[in-house]
Order: sequence, then structure tokens, then C-alpha cells
Amino acid sequence: MRGHLLRDRLHLHSLIMTVAALTSRLKHANLEREGVLGKVEAITNDSRVVKPGSLYAALPGAHADGHSYIQDAIDAGAAGILCAREFYDAMEKPTNAVSWIVTDNPRMALSELSDRFNGSPSREIPVIGVTGTDGKTSTVYFIHQLLSLSGERSAFLSTAAMQIGTTEEPNLLHQSTPEAPVVHASLRRMIDEGATAAVLESTSHALSDKTARLAHVAYRGAVFTNISHEHLDFHGSFEQYRSDKANLFRRLDTSRPNETFAIINAHDEHADYFASAATGRVFRYGIEIDAEYVCKEVVTSATGSSFRIHHGDSSVKARLRVPGAFNVLNTLAAIAAVHELTGIDIGELGRHVETLRSVSGRMEVIAEHPFSVIVDYAHTPASFETALPFFREHTEGRLISVFGSAGERDRGKRPQQGAIADEHCDIIVLTDEDPRGEDSISILNEIAAGMRRSVGDKLLLIPDRRTAIREAFSLARPGDTVVLLGKGHEASIIGRDGPLPWNEAEIAREELRPYQ
Repeated sequence: MRGHLLRDRLHLHSLIMTVAALTSRLKHANLEREGVLGKVEAITNDSRVVKPGSLYAALPGAHADGHSYIQDAIDAGAAGILCAREFYDAMEKPTNAVSWIVTDNPRMALSELSDRFNGSPSREIPVIGVTGTDGKTSTVYFIHQLLSLSGERSAFLSTAAMQIGTTEEPNLLHQSTPEAPVVHASLRRMIDEGATAAVLESTSHALSDKTARLAHVAYRGAVFTNISHEHLDFHGSFEQYRSDKANLFRRLDTSRPNETFAIINAHDEHADYFASAATGRVFRYGIEIDAEYVCKEVVTSATGSSFRIHHGDSSVKARLRVPGAFNVLNTLAAIAAVHELTGIDIGELGRHVETLRSVSGRMEVIAEHPFSVIVDYAHTPASFETALPFFREHTEGRLISVFGSAGERDRGKRPQQGAIADEHCDIIVLTDEDPRGEDSISILNEIAAGMRRSVGDKLLLIPDRRTAIREAFSLARPGDTVVLLGKGHEASIIGRDGPLPWNEAEIAREELRPYQ
């Protein structure tokens, strides 16, 4: 099927629809129309980009309510307004110069409208979704590369980067998974640009019905990497967090029961839960374990890993030039997903592994002399438990870590991060990650509360991140490893006054100049 995954492609979809056509026979309950029924040429939830012919979706947000910007959207020429029934009913005299689409659940309605407006693109192109607390971005990138190396025209959306057409570019959307209008418009563009497969990083936020960003994506394949303590501030409980992630498997395309598949990490204690949520075929993967896809003879080093891949009667030796044993699992998940989608021989996929590149800011080696410096996105207790022992094992001298924890996010993980770093690191420099509106020192003290050591005992609290990195380098000696955790690829640090530009790798290179 090389290069021909996209079968029965429809003609180029016309992105102009009347409000009547757009809203007719929708499955979303309790949706009503009022006012004129003009033509819609774009859908957005951002009032700043509304233009004549746009349908503006007024969504409640964490920091602002989109209903406050309805008049701005009307003034900009919006053809229609999607809004909450509660807001509409409270209006004194709503103008009939635009179409009003009134609903009890604007986010779910927006998802369905975005899917319909773009011609249900996820039913036209195979879409693989990847979810998990850790490893999503790397696994998405590995799947994308394996598809491309195998002759497919792959496109993808991830936290770190994206490729809609033929060029890979950084993700500047400030969301790992964008809102529904962007998701479905991106899938449509991928098709129009000739893509034969798409890979979506599918976060728990986006999979939740509370945001409904991915509610109307019909997935061909679903990949689960792992789950651990994260984002409970949003989901409310671990059980809800797990259920929201499992929505990926519930949304496998039921119209293609023989073509859909789920790829599940057999090592995770919640593997059975995700397997039971899947509506398609289920395959497990792991290292030296009973599963459909297995890696054996794994040998890791500071520069990568070698291993043998087994699937059925097939076996192939592979070499991965990306550090970390966890990346062996991410690679195996990617191979399983690509094989199930395309049927490409395991031996061929295994030979492509040596060509795979890491995502920027994920296990990115910045320097090896006089001491090693590595930038990595690890920012959860689970990723710390994976990354820090690896760094410890491959460090001749001392392990020095620089990290923080996000403000206005899950506070429960902070002391857990501290405890894990305390166990594996010789020197710890705590610093800002994205403090947002929280007090920086308070965040750092909550991380330090999980440690046995006290401030001053090889523990420094330096909120300014550049200063923290500079101090860590000043303490490093030949043979030491300095790991900069938590920011990875991200292009900003979000403080009380908003985001400030940031490039961790470039900052590290600048601060390293006196030592080289």
C-alpha cells in the first residue's frame, strides 16, 4: 500500500457552506438557529481572527469568556455566532443581522460543526492518535518518520512540531492539541496537500468532553504509552484522567472495524483498562514480556540503544541513535502502529530505526565536553523516574539537575518530583518552569518539601532560569552531567505578565561559551 493509504479520495472540499446546511441533521442535541441563514467561510473561536463570513464560537475559558467578544466578532463581519443557551436567553435584544446557533454545550457543538464544515476529513485519511502521560511527542514523531521513510506522505501535529504540507515547522499554537476548528482544518489541509496518513498527539485535555477538541475525530489507530499522576487540576481525579485518555480508544472509527487498531504498552498497570475501551483490534508491546510486539537483547548507552524486534515469525536487529531505554518502547510502539496501518514488513521498518531523529528538546545533547549538557522535556514524576536513573547510570561524575514545576497546575506532583530528583541527583537547582500567576519561591519550596536535603545542602533555589543554568554550569566539573528539565522545545516561559521568549537549547549554548 506504499504511498496509497488514502483511498477513494473525495474531490477538493469547498469550504463554504450555508448556516442551514452546516447545522442540519447534526447529532448534537438541543441546537437551535435564529436570525439570517448566511454563508459560512471559516470557523474560529478566536475573535481576533474573525473576518466577513466567519462563524465565531464563543467558548468559556479558564481566563476569559468568549461571550465577552461576541460584539467584536459581529463588528468584524461574522456571519454567525455559536453561543451558550444561557447567554442567549439573557440577551435583551440579540441582533438578527447574523445567524445565532444556540446550544447547551458550545464546545461539543463546535467540534461537530468543525468536522462537518471540513467534510469529515478524519474519515477520508487514516489518522493515528497517540496518548499517554509521557512519550506522546516522541512516539508521534517516530511514527511520522517511519511512515515517511516507508514511502508514505505523512503529516502530523504534536506539542513540539507539526507538518501540514511538505515542510516541518515548530508548533507555535501554544497548545499540544489545538481547538477543534484547527484540528479539522489541519486534517483537510493535509489531504489537500497530498498526505496519505496523519498522526495526532492526543492529550487528555483534548480528549476530554470538557474541551471536545477531538470529539469528532474518527481514528484509524490509537497508541497508549503510559499513565501516571498528571493534570489532576483539570480532570479532578485520576479515574477521570484515565477515562478521558481512554476516549481515544472509544473513538476508533467504528465504520472500519477490521481496519482499526489499538497499540498498548503492556508494562503499564492500566493496560487492561485501555484495551477494554478499544473498539478495534488490540496489540500490546513491551521489552522482554509476553506481547505481540517485543524488544529483546536491549543494550543502552549514552548515545542510543540496540535491540532485537520480534513480531510473530519476524525478527530484526535495530539500532536507535536516540538516548534512553524509554525511547526503545516509543520506537516499538511506532513500529507496531505503522505495521498495523500499512502492512510494511517488520524487517524494513527495523532497518529504518537507525535513521530516526529525536524531537528538538527531547534528550537533546547540547555539549559533551568539558561536562555533558542535555536538554529534555521531562516534567512529570513518571518521566523523572525514567530519565534521571538513565542519566545517573551514564554519568561518570556528578549528576546536576535544573528544573521547576508549572504554576497554576497540578501541585500534587511537585514534592514527588523533588523526591525523585533527591534520590538520583548530586546537585539540584530549582528554578522557574512556567510560574504563571503563582509565587515562584512558593512553587520551589513545594518541590523541595519532597527532598531529604535542605536548601544549601547541594540544593539551590534560583527562580530566574537563565541564572539557574549559569550557576549549574559554574558548579560542573569534567565528567559531570547537567540536565535541564521541563522546558525542552517550548518557546516561552509564562510568568505573571504573560509569556516571555525562551529557547532552552540556545540559552544553554550561550551560557556554555566560557567553558568551551
